[in-house]
Amino acid sequence: MNSPQTKTADTQAGFGFVDWMLSLGMALTWGSSFLLIDIAIRHFHTSVIPFGRTGFGVAALLLLPSARHRVAREHWPRLVILGFVWMALPFLLYPLAEHTVSSSITGMMNGALPVVVAVVTAIWIRTVPSGRRIFAVLIGFCGILLIALPSINDGSAADVKGILYLVAALISYAVAINIARPLQAVYTPGTLMLHVEISAFLMSAPYGVWGFSHSTFSFASFIALTVLGVLGTGFAFVLFATLSKRTGAVRSMIPTYFTPIVGTILGTTFNNEPLLILSVVGMFVVIIGAYLMSKPDVRLSDTKVIL
Repeated sequence: MNSPQTKTADTQAGFGFVDWMLSLGMALTWGSSFLLIDIAIRHFHTSVIPFGRTGFGVAALLLLPSARHRVAREHWPRLVILGFVWMALPFLLYPLAEHTVSSSITGMMNGALPVVVAVVTAIWIRTVPSGRRIFAVLIGFCGILLIALPSINDGSAADVKGILYLVAALISYAVAINIARPLQAVYTPGTLMLHVEISAFLMSAPYGVWGFSHSTFSFASFIALTVLGVLGTGFAFVLFATLSKRTGAVRSMIPTYFTPIVGTILGTTFNNEPLLILSVVGMFVVIIGAYLMSKPDVRLSDTKVIL
């Protein structure tokens, strides 16, 4: 459980064609999730979103025979923690943020997840990253500032409270990815994600059921929540777990560099959201670090290749 192989951030495997295809699927799915959340919260209470996402996600993964394997009893405490920090909490924070932050700005902020993961992972494994990765992190933080500050100052696309919700969600994801690493060496991606989602569903249920009494039904919001759960929470997280097992915690975040592009296009096209030039510049500043992050970092690499 505490071997170097499961503690470290990267594998030494090259980022190949399969990894880029997994990344593309995740970028398209997660990039559209910000618009879907915006549509869902128009009629559903915020608490219904994590409840519905994990519920539909569990239903989708139960269709996969490979996901229905049992997990050891001693791993359930870690799975429960993962259910909270990986899904129940951030799935609540995102819709809370989108009450005051546009879906396009939310997508742009989410592109900073690799930066946050790199920082949290370096602290987690108590290893100083290479100069190249530190440089990529600095670029990423400059991009975050360029995205957030103009949007807050403009006042029409974001506020401070919403941005803080998003930062908290990103930190929660980063912590979860490091907690999950040992279990990824034991279970298939489908099995791991199914049980994490079951934990998150049970945690979200009390607040979510209460939220139904403060919601109104809308077919559009229901469809948005269904797609968000089945694709964005069910199958996309299996793709992510697969990529993370192949490449490591830090480089598995590369798809999120490209989700802002998808989120921005959808938000401006379907929601007529304001597009602030400096925020767009910030998004591309963050994306610049994708290539640097796609290469293994010797100081954060596993001693053995995990395929």
